[in-house]
Amino acid sequence: MEDPAAPGSGNPPANGYGNGNGGGKGKPAAPKGRETFRSQRRESEGSVDCPTLEFEYGDTDGHAAELSELYSYTEHPEFTTNRRCFEEDFKTQVQGKEWLELEEDAQKAYVMGLLDRLEVVSRERRLKVARAVLYLAQGTFGECDSEVDVLHWSRYNCFLLYQMGTFSAFLELLHMEIDNSQACSSALRKPAISIADSTELRVLLSVMYLMVENIRLERETDSYGWRTARETFRTELSFSMHNEEPFALLLFSMVTKFCSGLAPHFPIKKVLLLLWKVVMFTLGGFEQLQALKVQKREELGLPPLAEDSIQVVKSMRAASPPSYTLDLGESQLAPPPSKLRGRRGSRRQLLTKQDSLDIYNERDLFKTEEPATEEEEESAGDGERTLDGELDLLEQDPLVPPPPSQAPLSAERVAFPKGLPWTPKVRQKDIEHFLEMSRNKFIGFTLGQDTDTLVGLPRPIHESVKTLKQHKYISIADVQIKNEEELEKCPMSLGEEVVPETPCEILYQGMLYSLPQYMIALLKILLAAAPTSKAKTDSINILADVLPEEMPITVLQSMKLGIDVNRHKEIIVKSISALLLLLLKHFKLNHIYQFEYVSQHLVFANCIPLILKFFNQNILSYITAKNSISVLDYPCCTIQDLPELTTESLEAGDNNQFCWRNLFSCINLLRLLNKLTKWKHSRTMMLVVFKSAPILKRALKVKQAMLQLYVLKLLKIQTKYLGRQWRKSNMKTMSAIYQKVRHRMNDDWAYGNDIDARPWDFQAEECTLRANIEAFNSRRYDRPQDSEFSPVDNCLQSVLGQRLDLPEDFHYSYELWLEREVFSQPICWEELLQNH
Repeated sequence: MEDPAAPGSGNPPANGYGNGNGGGKGKPAAPKGRETFRSQRRESEGSVDCPTLEFEYGDTDGHAAELSELYSYTEHPEFTTNRRCFEEDFKTQVQGKEWLELEEDAQKAYVMGLLDRLEVVSRERRLKVARAVLYLAQGTFGECDSEVDVLHWSRYNCFLLYQMGTFSAFLELLHMEIDNSQACSSALRKPAISIADSTELRVLLSVMYLMVENIRLERETDSYGWRTARETFRTELSFSMHNEEPFALLLFSMVTKFCSGLAPHFPIKKVLLLLWKVVMFTLGGFEQLQALKVQKREELGLPPLAEDSIQVVKSMRAASPPSYTLDLGESQLAPPPSKLRGRRGSRRQLLTKQDSLDIYNERDLFKTEEPATEEEEESAGDGERTLDGELDLLEQDPLVPPPPSQAPLSAERVAFPKGLPWTPKVRQKDIEHFLEMSRNKFIGFTLGQDTDTLVGLPRPIHESVKTLKQHKYISIADVQIKNEEELEKCPMSLGEEVVPETPCEILYQGMLYSLPQYMIALLKILLAAAPTSKAKTDSINILADVLPEEMPITVLQSMKLGIDVNRHKEIIVKSISALLLLLLKHFKLNHIYQFEYVSQHLVFANCIPLILKFFNQNILSYITAKNSISVLDYPCCTIQDLPELTTESLEAGDNNQFCWRNLFSCINLLRLLNKLTKWKHSRTMMLVVFKSAPILKRALKVKQAMLQLYVLKLLKIQTKYLGRQWRKSNMKTMSAIYQKVRHRMNDDWAYGNDIDARPWDFQAEECTLRANIEAFNSRRYDRPQDSEFSPVDNCLQSVLGQRLDLPEDFHYSYELWLEREVFSQPICWEELLQNH
């Protein structure tokens, strides 16, 4: 199957970037074709004049939207099936009343009866009872008059179901379905898998998701009983109950089993949504993270944070995007020399007027941005081919990226005006580096890490050091790294470290040994769901829980299924991006080396080129995509009679300015990329090698402050490697970085000079980090009994009297074990005496 954006396919790339001649290698377009070219670019790229998007970033979308995304439009007929199963069962148990008319005790009694009827051998009867429970969790919509009522009763019923032990019962059923080898082998034999192959799993996961999402939601009107139930539920999900692993690990194992091809019928969208919500519920969302960070800094004796980053970002305004009406097609038209001189002169005048950033607060930052150069366009094309090559490896084994070819540059001081949104930060090593250079210059020798002795240095250096120390920032990670170094040096004198059993710590311990497989599986699914991915025969099928049994036969049905498939992929991208970001942020707070361990495996599994490939599309079109049918969304579809769908109603979509989940996903992926590359020179060089600058620059067209901030951060860290010409032709982007991104006082990001490449430094950086991570994991989690530091018990009686933990079923077969392992084995006493 030929990809429409593949190199050499003769079709214009999906991102709208071509050479202005329909993909061929003809001559440059004539001047009279400029207007045609411009109109084509506007149609393919979307309007440059994108309005400011009124988007509020948070943990999740609205409650109704999060519930509606659980169901695909193909599942719509099952709402009626669930209702019928409930009503048939309810009439046999309760006469002459409806569910909402029952007293609470009667409702509890009925739920207990439902759970009893779940414990039957017949798979078909068990499914009917499970559907009846699902109908309760969906809000008994047959007895409601409005969407608000459906959501209210859904929440009420979910608390009631949890209090009666429904979640534990469904967890046992989920274990049975995961281990159901018959369903797996049946799915593997089928040429095409549909939603019929995952009916039982979808019902079970839907009930569990509705319970987690409804109970997780906190409201001021919640009763004391509900608040208590919420905390109990959180504890059950967080910790190992009844010698079982935490619930999140079971879901992770489902993801890896799905990706390995052993269970292609798993409804992966529901699994990922439930996994994301369970991690958010047990570990906490972004606001809880901020509160935990403040608390941890206080416990470590560190000064409080200067600002709340969430609030600062919310108060920022979006900048106007770069002008892309001029592009490669027109850059190939050589203007007269006089016009070129005029343009350079006008740019000089503009630069001389850049006295303060206060002027820029009221001025379009990108209004006179230079047009993209031919070199930059070619870089974007080369980058796409490079990304495709890298991501082909993701389908195979994860590989360490090739060594980069450049190194960071020398530091120079920058002057910062007032009115910047962020408080500048300085690291301890920045002060040490500044003093080392100053001492070499004025004294001729250095004093190592001593930052207090300033003898022999001139007065301006004293003032500089004072200013740097005023803005010194000590992170939690710095303290954790220092403690880890001390524990490595003095393991005996410092004793064993006391590790608090927090939900995050327990999750990391459970994930530790299979963590590489978990990360690879998530990235494989993300790659399959990305809109820029090409259809490949060896890629995993993520559409098993959206494709109907009978494929569409009319144009209308095909359009509906096309919207459903696109929506399905968008929801998968949303859940994976949010899940990975939450895991990284929580692990970083819990211990920096836990964060670095996850980060390294993401990098080795080609996460960086994957995210760049995702952004190598028309992001504005992706964010404003309307892959939804509002009349089919839950809970609307359960209350209103479904109107007749027409081609026009399907094309219209909703009336929203943008798609919340897609913008949410883009911001999450950018934050993820920032987390992976921050302070890592080797990974920053990967951004340069994969030609990320033009890809990221195009994302600035979206007028949303938070998205622009993280794009500018990614551009800032690689600016020094992009060369002087790039900086000269992107001065407005540089100004936007200066205005919106936090300053590091000694950072030379804007003044990079070409220096000799030192790739071995970058390889050493990654290797050192990996050695530190392995030492941390080995010290904290590998505790073999035969360690050289563990005491030896020489008393025969105490050794023989030790209690050994044997399997529960051991006493059934211990006689057979004795016969096989003891009585039937000959003992060579002479050899035993010789060895000891």
